Amino acid sequence: MSTRDLAALTSWSADWSGLRVAVFGVGVTGFAVADTLVELGADVLVVAAKASDEHTQLLEVIGARLELQADESAVPAPLMAFDPELVVVSPGYHPDHALLIWAAEHGIPVWGDIELAWRVRDKVVRADGRPAEWICITGTNGKTTTTQLTATMLVAGGLRAAPAGNIGIPVLDAVRDPAGFDVLVIELSSYQLHWINRNAGGELAPLASVCLNLDDDHLDWHGSAQAYREAKARVYANTRVACVFNQGDLATRDMVEDAEVQEGCRAIGFTLGLPGPSDLGLVEDILVDRAFLEERRNSALELATLDDLRASGLGTPHGVANTLAAAALARAADVAPAAIRDTIRAFALDAHRTAVVARHGGITFVDDSKATNAHAANAALAAFDSVVWIVGGLLKGVDPTPLVQKHVARLRGAILVGIDRATLREAFERHAPGVPVVEVAETETEVMLAAVRAAASLAREGDVVLLAPAAASMDQFIDYADRGRRFADAVQKLTGGSDGESAAPGSGPTGPGRSDPGPTGDGSTDTGPTDTGPTRG
Repeated sequence: MSTRDLAALTSWSADWSGLRVAVFGVGVTGFAVADTLVELGADVLVVAAKASDEHTQLLEVIGARLELQADESAVPAPLMAFDPELVVVSPGYHPDHALLIWAAEHGIPVWGDIELAWRVRDKVVRADGRPAEWICITGTNGKTTTTQLTATMLVAGGLRAAPAGNIGIPVLDAVRDPAGFDVLVIELSSYQLHWINRNAGGELAPLASVCLNLDDDHLDWHGSAQAYREAKARVYANTRVACVFNQGDLATRDMVEDAEVQEGCRAIGFTLGLPGPSDLGLVEDILVDRAFLEERRNSALELATLDDLRASGLGTPHGVANTLAAAALARAADVAPAAIRDTIRAFALDAHRTAVVARHGGITFVDDSKATNAHAANAALAAFDSVVWIVGGLLKGVDPTPLVQKHVARLRGAILVGIDRATLREAFERHAPGVPVVEVAETETEVMLAAVRAAASLAREGDVVLLAPAAASMDQFIDYADRGRRFADAVQKLTGGSDGESAAPGSGPTGPGRSDPGPTGDGSTDTGPTDTGPTRG
């Protein structure tokens, strides 16, 4: 048993030498953890079910040991002999994994990669001697776009900023970047949030934070909707300047009201309707800020127009919401409205997010492979009037019934793919019996071509063939990007490239306009401070 005071390890310059650390998992994040710990002088044993040839070689080069776990239900003898003083776990490990149960039984503290990054964030400091500020972003849908928008707004405002975290760049790589940053904009998955703020000395205190929205997802990992919600709510803990929440999603407001934050922190809402004081929202077709100005009771700052958003592919309702959230976070870091406007005008969405890949015979083919859960698929479906929906994959324990029920009126047909087709089939049989349904059971190399063929056979002029799977992709594809590329390739094969065209910026569905008052009214929801939560006004 260790006698090391882990609570004192709150700096890169602390004494990490000889600390025995077991790292569970060796993907992109796990390797970054191992590399960081070796650089700190710790004694590192990596335990993983599998490892790529590249990571195996790199671990040997940096001086970390690797133990491959042949049986994931058993604890390897070399791990027990190593007697770790600390475990750092990769995000994908279920809390009930055999290794984590063993660690708990032996009283071994468990950190996630985010906690380790927070503790050593002072490796590279700013000109004022302080480490980079953190802005933390989570939500069921829209995390990556909001993270990219926020980071780009910060850079346009003259700050050295970078996106990191679940977006694909390990936070540990970002905090060790010798160039250094003023602000890190960190996308956090529910897996990562599950492990934060559990250990003395490792509590995050971000400048600003947001949970964009909440819907059931990853229930197979968390075990329940409540556990998933609790993980998401952790994003707000200890926030110092602004807790940003969605006025149209009461769950996020409840999270903020319940959050233990630092004195002076404010609750900032965003809405697709008229904003109240301390909100960002829409006045007719103009995005405005009524939060970060002295005269917010009777005036607002113009940020951009809906035409600006449509021209950048952000004109859908969820695109507008993401933009407002990003603007709120950027304003919390004192970014000027002009920089926010310039960012929106120059922004381009990543691939596989409501992207038109072709138009052929009056049918539009749209790739929203990034819709890996029901919440994202709901937003994509709502953007179109008549859809042939390609849906399915790994549902992650989520019941698709509400999604089917909500959109049955707009469905010309449905093409079911993936390992959980039976669950989808049952939902359609019970709640949409009049919708034509085709199941595709082909192998990975043929599934998307077969799905696109089936969808095209059901579609009529004016329809949209929409890939919005509401599911993860790993049952049949490498990832959601691979799934989206195969969809685009299949469309091009089917159409022969004739009349096909890439989506021009903003050529997707239009967003809210003057006729959409949004979920809030005239600011009457403005509330006073709670005992522990951030203040409004």
